[in-house]
Amino acid sequence: MEINLTEGSIFQKLIRFSLPMIAGNLLQQVYNLADTLIVGKCIGADALASVGSAYTLMIFITSIIIGLCMGSGAFFSADYGAGEDGRLREDIRLSFWFILVVSGLIYLVIYPGMQSILNLLQTPTELMEMTREYVSAVFVGILFVFLYNFFSYLLRAMGNSMVPLIFLAVSAGLNIVLDIGFVVGLNMGVGGAAWATVIAQAASGIGIAAYSLARLPILRGDKSPGRSFHRLREIIVNDVATGIQQSVMNFGILMIQGLVNSFGAAIMAAFAAAVKIDTIVYMPAQEFGNAYSLFVSQNYGAKKEDRIRKGTRISFLASACFCLAISVLIFLFAGNLMGFFVDASETEIIAEGARYLRIEGAMYVGIGVLFLWYGYFRGIRRPHISLTLTIISLGTRVALSYALAPHTPLGVVAIWCSIPIGWFLANAAGLVFYIQNSL
Repeated sequence: MEINLTEGSIFQKLIRFSLPMIAGNLLQQVYNLADTLIVGKCIGADALASVGSAYTLMIFITSIIIGLCMGSGAFFSADYGAGEDGRLREDIRLSFWFILVVSGLIYLVIYPGMQSILNLLQTPTELMEMTREYVSAVFVGILFVFLYNFFSYLLRAMGNSMVPLIFLAVSAGLNIVLDIGFVVGLNMGVGGAAWATVIAQAASGIGIAAYSLARLPILRGDKSPGRSFHRLREIIVNDVATGIQQSVMNFGILMIQGLVNSFGAAIMAAFAAAVKIDTIVYMPAQEFGNAYSLFVSQNYGAKKEDRIRKGTRISFLASACFCLAISVLIFLFAGNLMGFFVDASETEIIAEGARYLRIEGAMYVGIGVLFLWYGYFRGIRRPHISLTLTIISLGTRVALSYALAPHTPLGVVAIWCSIPIGWFLANAAGLVFYIQNSL
C-alpha cells in the first residue's frame, strides 16, 4: 500500500496517492453531512441552523489539533524520504506526547467557557439550547480526532494513504446508521446527531491507532526516552506554526459565522447548507494540496530539488483545471444542490444559499492554488509563510465583511464576495514568497 513519492512518474503517483486522501476527506465530511441532511429534513430549519453554527465552532477547535498533526506529518515524511528510521521513531514519540497534552489543555480551557463563546458568536436566543446541546456532546470526541489524525498523517507520511480511508469508510457508515437510529428512531434531536458523530469518531480513532501499533514496526522499536530537546523544540515550533495557520483559517471563518448569525436564522441555515456543499466540492483540491505537500516533504528529505520543481508545475496545472471545471458545475446547479439539504418550501434559504455558491464557487481556482501554496511552504519547513498567507486571505475576508455587510446595501452579499478577493490577494503574496524561497 506504500507509495514512494521520491521516484517514478510524478503525476501518476500524486494521483494514486491523493485519491484515497480525497475519498477519506469526503467520508469525513459525511460525519457532519449526515447530521445536516437528517437534522434539516427531519427536525427543521432551526435545528439545521444550530448544527451549522456548532459545526463551524467545532471545526475551529479541532483545526488546532489537526494542524499540529499536519505539522508533525511534514517531519515524518522528510525522515521517511531521507531513510532516517531512528530520527523518525524519535519524532513520532515526541510529537505524540506533545499533541496529546495540547489536546487535553484544549478541553480543559475551552469547554468550561462554551456558553460565553456561543454568546460571543451572537447565537440567537431561540437556537441557543439546541446549539449548546450539540456542541457539548461533540466536544467529547476531541481525543478521537487527535488519534485519527495523528496516525493518519503518520501513515500518509510513509506513503500509505489507503488505510486511513478504510477506517473512515467504516466509521462514516456507522455514523449514518447511528444518525438515523438516534434522530429518526429514538427521537433524540440534535443531541442524537452529535452522539452519532462521537461514536463514529471513536471507531476511526481507536481503530487506526490499534492498526498502526500492530502493523508498523517502527512503533515497536527502541522505547528509550527522546534524547534531543533541540528536536522537540523544532517540532513544537513547526507544529505550533502549522496549528496556528489552521486555527487562524478557521477562526476567520468563525468570525464570519458570528456576522452571518446577526442576519437571522434563515441566513444562518442558508450559510450552513452552502458551506457543506462548498467544503465537499473543493475538498479534492484541498486533499490534492495535502498530497502535494507530502510529496514535497519526502523529496525535501531526499534532497531532490529538481523533482520538487517539476512536481510543482504539474500540481498547479492539474489543480487549476479541476477547480475551473467544478466552478462551472456549481454555477449551473447551485439551486439543485441546496435542495438536497433544505425542504423545497424554504425558498428564501435555497435562494440565498445558491447566491452564495454562485458568487464564491465561480472562483474556486483561487482556493485550489492557495492550498498548493500552503502545502509547498509546509513541505519545505516554512510554515510561517503558510500562516502569513492565511492571515492575508482571512484578514481580507473578515475586514471586508465587517466593513461592508452591516453598513452598506450589499448586506450578506459583501460576505460572499469577500471570500474570493481574499484568496487572490493571498495567491499573489504566495507567488512572491515562492520566488524568494524556491529551492
